[in-house]
Amino acid sequence: MNQRVTILKQEVKETLTKNILPFWLKMQDKENGGFYGQMRGDGTLVKEASKGGILNARILWSFSAAYRVLRNPEYLEAATRAKDYLIQHFIDPIYGGTYWELDCKGNPIDTKKQFYAIGFAIYGLSEYVRATKDTEVLDVCFSLFDVIEEHSFDKEYNGYIEACTREWGEIADMRLSELDANYPKSQNTHLHIIEPYTNLYRCLKELREAGTMLQRHDIDAVTARVERALRNLIDIFCEKILNPETYHLDLFFEKDWKRGAGWLESYGHDIECSWLLHEAALVLGDRKVLDRVEPVVRLVAKASEKGLNADGSMTHEANLDTGYVDADRHWWVQAEAVVGFFNLYQYFSDTEALKKVLACWQYIKDNLIDHELGEWYWSRDPERNINRRDDHAGFWKCPYHNSRMCLELIERGENI
Repeated sequence: MNQRVTILKQEVKETLTKNILPFWLKMQDKENGGFYGQMRGDGTLVKEASKGGILNARILWSFSAAYRVLRNPEYLEAATRAKDYLIQHFIDPIYGGTYWELDCKGNPIDTKKQFYAIGFAIYGLSEYVRATKDTEVLDVCFSLFDVIEEHSFDKEYNGYIEACTREWGEIADMRLSELDANYPKSQNTHLHIIEPYTNLYRCLKELREAGTMLQRHDIDAVTARVERALRNLIDIFCEKILNPETYHLDLFFEKDWKRGAGWLESYGHDIECSWLLHEAALVLGDRKVLDRVEPVVRLVAKASEKGLNADGSMTHEANLDTGYVDADRHWWVQAEAVVGFFNLYQYFSDTEALKKVLACWQYIKDNLIDHELGEWYWSRDPERNINRRDDHAGFWKCPYHNSRMCLELIERGENI
């Protein structure tokens, strides 16, 4: 194994086990259940903060994956806590799907159905099954898969719409956040549907290979349904979301796939998509699909390099119509850059990509890891000032991007 990769693997494991996960273990809400919903950028814990479905699902994924790889029973306890809370409080018992937001006591306060969040619930729950072989949890995964396919899938134009009301009716504001444009389809939601569908398909393959029988489902039939959806999502990325002129991903679309919201480039999503799309094709295991996808993977990753900086970091995004560039070095963008470029090194023997990995990891070590509170800062600006305006933990600030980066390198390092 390359000595630099060996050292990198050791460093990210230490970061995961001594910095990231210990912080989130302390975020357990012992009074109301689940996990606290917010810690401000200055380190103030807001115990009465609302609890977001995305945060809880990402915590579930992170501790489930960490337990699967490292077998620390403390991680299993935290994963089970997150799983139980998600099923008991976020799942809508009447209409299905997951609520967007709860109050600190676990009562729903925003009941809209954002399919991005439902996808993350599948991602976390399917990873819990991978880690524990608790097949009863698959029932919840399948019910969430069904509501996405029934209520989000666009049977006329293909693809997935953003959101519905609690009762699955039309909703005027489909945005994920105030930062997003209000369009019925987005690259971001499709990215975070292909991601959980890939994981669910992988989970089902592992169970089938182990000869596991499901009590209430035909595992072959369910696997075939997920496979069809996964193949279709790969087609969507290659044919609809990928800009054939720039090889960046376009971000927002009308229902008929007309591109909207202007000329936007998200370098973090570009590099994240490059490896998640590749992962989907690898898990699918179809050589023809891989032959189609792998050139796209390399082109999208190459396009993302437009966001690279001399200090090794990656810029978040840019609006080429207005000239505005969000040049802050966001924590999640750096984490995805490390995985995306490592993917090029691992599968395409791209030694220049490994240099980008090491440079970005050095930036993370020097600038983003909070050695006092634990976890990582939200971002630094180009002058390296710490961003304390945004959360240290919160609705969008979670352990998933950085813990996944560490776990990906730990697992991938075994195979190089």
